[in-house]
Amino acid sequence: MAPTHVLRCCQRGLAWIPVIFIALVVCWSYYAYVVELCVLTIPSIGEKIVYLIFFHISFILFVWSYFKTIFTQPANPSKEFCLPKAEKERYEKEGRPESQQEILWRAATSLPLYTRTGAGAIRYCDRCQVIKPDRCHHCSACDMCVLKMDHHCPWVNNCVGFSNYKFFILFLAYSLVYCLFIAATVLQYFIKFWTLCRRKSAENCPKNELPDSHAKFHVLFLFFVAAMFCISILSLFSYHLWLVGKNRSTIEAFRAPVFRSGSDKNGFSLGFRKNMAQVFGDQKKYWLLPVFTSQGDGLTFPARLVNAADVEQAAVTLQSEPSKSADEIPVSPVTEAQNRLLSNDQHANNIGDHQANHILKPAESETITISMEGGS
Repeated sequence: MAPTHVLRCCQRGLAWIPVIFIALVVCWSYYAYVVELCVLTIPSIGEKIVYLIFFHISFILFVWSYFKTIFTQPANPSKEFCLPKAEKERYEKEGRPESQQEILWRAATSLPLYTRTGAGAIRYCDRCQVIKPDRCHHCSACDMCVLKMDHHCPWVNNCVGFSNYKFFILFLAYSLVYCLFIAATVLQYFIKFWTLCRRKSAENCPKNELPDSHAKFHVLFLFFVAAMFCISILSLFSYHLWLVGKNRSTIEAFRAPVFRSGSDKNGFSLGFRKNMAQVFGDQKKYWLLPVFTSQGDGLTFPARLVNAADVEQAAVTLQSEPSKSADEIPVSPVTEAQNRLLSNDQHANNIGDHQANHILKPAESETITISMEGGS
């Protein structure tokens, strides 16, 4: 027990190394830009003031969003998704997967669940001992189930999910702005240092040019580091903007969610505007601030798999033909409808009918950790 505990503490300590590295790079970039470039190198007072104002605005927003991404606790499933004590004991004692699935189906009748495993079974986490809400996955690095999990990012030492996905997007955006601003404003001095002041003695430099000092090395490295990070962050930021526009997580981009009617990679897409609002909120004045404004509770999400006519038809069918299987009710995807799936009452009837007519295969284990390398 003791060696395992020590090993886990060491792993948690080592996980902070990428964050410490980024923090050191950011601190050095602040010193190199403010002190070595603006204070000691740039001769014009007006240019210094303008550069320092815009630099500190981008710096504050960048650090603020990075801090929120790191220290925002990932959201977990609520207690209603835990099995009751009696059902949990029965589940643990039951040896047959089919019987375990029957227990899960009964417990799921009161839950707003619309996604399944690849085999059509209830998504259950044996590690956390909870029924997984839609878009929820287990992160082995954090050792917990995370609502709307996107990926585990080593550069923030945290799981990116429902509670901090907006912060993560803003972190990418402001880090890109930060690097672009540094690279653009340092470029002219980088060229001067690189082309005109390569000799050891400052007296060999042409008049009205910058002297050869230790600031040269800070400026040169500052430009290279900013350009390098800018290229890597740009690709990652573009990819996540595309995911937001499609209303997909990184996990769902690799494996489409499975609904009762089958897998659908666009099952949660409600159109570009509503997809953006689901992450950034309804009030656009808060979109660019690292404050939580995302819609919903992370447990349920609107989907586009059925339209209003399908819901009404399904309700009539369930009332008039209670013995009919839920799988026989036609459900067709639509492109313009942006409604929720069947209500909880209708969903409970579907699960009851489904349980009575079908014995599902055992639930597949879904323990997922995705680490985004390069810029996240």
